Amino acid sequence: MFNIISLKNGLDSVNGFFSSGISAGFKKDGALDVGFIRSEKECDVSAVFTTNKFQAAPIKHFKRYPKNFKTNFILMNSKNANALTGEKGVKDIDYIFKNIQNIDLLNPIMSSTGVIGYPLDREKIVKAANKFDYNSKNSKNCSQAIMTTDSFAKELSLRVELDDGSFFHIAGICKGAGMINPAMATMLCFLVTDADIPKNDMDELLEKSVQNSFNKISVDGDTSTNDSVFLLANHTQKSYNKEAFDEALNFITKNLSLMILKDGEGSNKVVAFEVKGAKNKSEAAKGAKALSNSLLVKTALFGEDPNWGRIASTIGASRITCNENELEIYYDDVLIYSKEHPILDKETEQKAYRVMKKESFKITCNLNMGDSSYTAYGCDLSYEYVKINADYRT
Repeated sequence: MFNIISLKNGLDSVNGFFSSGISAGFKKDGALDVGFIRSEKECDVSAVFTTNKFQAAPIKHFKRYPKNFKTNFILMNSKNANALTGEKGVKDIDYIFKNIQNIDLLNPIMSSTGVIGYPLDREKIVKAANKFDYNSKNSKNCSQAIMTTDSFAKELSLRVELDDGSFFHIAGICKGAGMINPAMATMLCFLVTDADIPKNDMDELLEKSVQNSFNKISVDGDTSTNDSVFLLANHTQKSYNKEAFDEALNFITKNLSLMILKDGEGSNKVVAFEVKGAKNKSEAAKGAKALSNSLLVKTALFGEDPNWGRIASTIGASRITCNENELEIYYDDVLIYSKEHPILDKETEQKAYRVMKKESFKITCNLNMGDSSYTAYGCDLSYEYVKINADYRT
């Protein structure tokens, strides 16, 4: 058995890790835009990256390290993705790390987010990095430094206590509000732990956790060039339990992913889309993700319109095994469509409308074709989303 306790100080609670953020001048009004995470001991590192074929320079740089390399440092910047910048983008990262002073770097990692297609202002980043106090514990500043269109910083921290009296910590920060699609999600996530976790477990549990959290959410159906999730373990606490770590990691990734949805560039609602009674798991996932990505569904959510036709049409368009005579659609526990009840009467429509007024609810499609189910998560699409992304570069 084990006990999981929520903490309030983000990355700062994890032994041996330091972090902060600073302004390099990329954002207006002196907002923080460059951050770091440092470990006093070398770390094992696991990572999951975007499925976009145009992967950004920081990901290419990471992949040039040998398999199972160790690191003690991550540097991150916002406002510039360093994506589609060719070999220069990778060389600029090497230049930055070569010119950071007053710290010993072991296989340092770069992570960037922002506008695609522009080279980094590497001198600005070096200048900012050389102003850091690398013994700082300021998780809040670090989480703010990676924000782009985010409206709030996202961080979580847990202490895991085991039956033998030992304990370990795991914490995470992330950014993301737009360009979020369930294909490794633009989002970045940085997870750190002092648990004595084997590297093989890190790889296994992170991959599974990403599939059950970040890969289940959709804001707008777009997948960025930079999406990355990192897990660093410095083994400072000689304590570990695989089941406990798995549960704690899943708690953090799921809740961080839901924070991204809540912050979905003008979104007002977070909605779970469950497809059950599917022929198999793959078809259930395909149907649920189609619903979470559908622009027509998202706009109906924004307008609070219980138009079940958009739900049914999206399920049919996904080409999964389905039959209109077997389909049932629910908003929470309100049945709004079945063969026996194809027309919304006034009372049912009012019940559905009350469900849609809530900030979060569930839409369930029971296909009655089998025993498999899958739940994806999405949000509504508002006028604010269009405004933010129309003006993104300015």
